Amino acid sequence: MIPIVRNIKRYFSLAELTVVFLALTISVTAGIGVFHFFKKDVTIIDNGRQTVVKTMKSTVAEVLQQNDIKVEPCDYISLPMDYKLKRNEMNKITIKRAVPVNLIADGEERTIMTYRETVGDVIGTCGIAMNDSDRLEGVSADDRVTSNMDIRIVRVNEKLVTENVEIPYSVVRKENRSLAKGVEKVITKGQPGVKERLFRVVTEDGKEVLRELIKESVVKNPVSMVVEFGSLMTKKTSRGESLRYNKVLDMVCTAYTASYADTGKRPGDPLFGITASGMKAREGIVAVDPKVIPLGTKLYIEIEGSTPDYGFAIAGDTGGAIKGNKIDLYYDDVNFVRNFGRKKCKVYILYD
Repeated sequence: MIPIVRNIKRYFSLAELTVVFLALTISVTAGIGVFHFFKKDVTIIDNGRQTVVKTMKSTVAEVLQQNDIKVEPCDYISLPMDYKLKRNEMNKITIKRAVPVNLIADGEERTIMTYRETVGDVIGTCGIAMNDSDRLEGVSADDRVTSNMDIRIVRVNEKLVTENVEIPYSVVRKENRSLAKGVEKVITKGQPGVKERLFRVVTEDGKEVLRELIKESVVKNPVSMVVEFGSLMTKKTSRGESLRYNKVLDMVCTAYTASYADTGKRPGDPLFGITASGMKAREGIVAVDPKVIPLGTKLYIEIEGSTPDYGFAIAGDTGGAIKGNKIDLYYDDVNFVRNFGRKKCKVYILYD
């Protein structure tokens, strides 16, 4: 026989043992009954991890403490801490753990703790309004939140901008033969025009990223500046006279008279002494090639060398041998003409 049983029988009778056994049985049964009466079934879902417990505790805070579960201020919990647990039904406690997120918007960067699941939910709970044109950089609104992720909001602004651009005026230059060469005169003042341009301007966080020309139109036409410039040249002759001329020609000059040898006409001939222009031959009337110097042109002839200048003249005659840059000078002195030969001269086309 087992020694402990032998000792029990030594001190207790069978009747006494029976009473003790019955008392123990009743006590255990009562305890079990009390536990089953007051127990609560609790399901705890902590960041997706599920635990099912049975507890005699009364509140959410007590059952979490019993299971060594701590909830931080930024974490989400589905029931208040002082919520009374229900008997005879499953009590469900859901906990979502907050993670740090870097939020960058409007020139400010801040780190927040959030238990929200998507980027869009985080933005909505932070009180940040986004316009339809604003955008997220690097993430989308449906992306799930991860620890230390960056959420950058780019502010996009689009507007129409009108700019006026100056249209330069042109300069029109006109010759004025009555003005001395080198002299200019403004006849009409130039005025710039105005061109209006309409742009679509897009900025991101205040920085311009696009400037698109939509249309442009001229709202004011420019006015051209009109400038007259002088082409009239002046010269002092060896005689001290002042010339006003438009052009000077380097020519070869010869001399002629009204003699038969020079004109093929004798005195008594109706055309004797009459030039091609109809004028009477005299000193100051010269023969020219009309293709070079038109008949009737007023001239001043300067002879190179020791021969005196012929002076003022009129292109009033022609000659068969006078072609191109040649000019024939009329003199009354036959002997002077015979000794004249060929000389270089400058022929000034005088201003009329």
